[in-house]
Amino acid sequence: MYTRYQTVVSELMDAYQDNTSLTQFQNLISAHQYLRLCNTLARYVGDGEAVLDWGTGNGHFSYFLARSGHVTSGYGFGEIPDVCRGLQDEHYTYKRGDIADPVTIPYGDQSFDAVVSVGVLEHVRDSGGDEIESLREIYRLLKPGGVFICYHLPNQHSWIEWALRLTGRWSHKHRYTQHDILSLTESAGLHVLKVERYAILPRNIWSWANTGNLVISPRLAQAYDRLDELLSVLASPICQNYCFVAQKRC
Repeated sequence: MYTRYQTVVSELMDAYQDNTSLTQFQNLISAHQYLRLCNTLARYVGDGEAVLDWGTGNGHFSYFLARSGHVTSGYGFGEIPDVCRGLQDEHYTYKRGDIADPVTIPYGDQSFDAVVSVGVLEHVRDSGGDEIESLREIYRLLKPGGVFICYHLPNQHSWIEWALRLTGRWSHKHRYTQHDILSLTESAGLHVLKVERYAILPRNIWSWANTGNLVISPRLAQAYDRLDELLSVLASPICQNYCFVAQKRC
């Protein structure tokens, strides 16, 4: 999985030169924030299975899914992301949602083996939606035994979120506890398989600090990953994010 991810990261770093919305791929320290997600996907989703990227954003995870051989679909309120336009011959489809109906996802019942949320669930209320109703819609889309993988869900007690608010920077309006996660998923009929906190060290700050076309070395990025992993274990309650996996039981 690491080799596959590195190949896609290299492609996205090249794409950043023409698509500045891909700021997470200015350097490897920032890009490696998604390595845990890709490993989680490999554990719970088989090769070639159908996956929905819910809230596609700039398209970077749709790109990874399609380039990794999954039958990939995207959904968002904007146009198809530029980085995904060349994927339509690689089993990729994209559907645009209606902002007036922020809950409905225009795919059929039991269409997917997995649905992935990368920094999306916490913004549902910002667009007039409701987390439980969105999770029930995801439940509808999942095949029996299918999984919902939620990544980058902000922790209520994150020290990074606290520091951002203290310094007047943008921070997440909605933040969550493990109890919130269990309550939301149970209300939608989903069964939680895994919940973990991660990321004690900031990642995106390395994009803010970039000058020109700075690229951090793979060795340094891997060392940063190991340090982050160690410190995240030691200071788990104040990590930045949650990752959880929930299943639609057969």
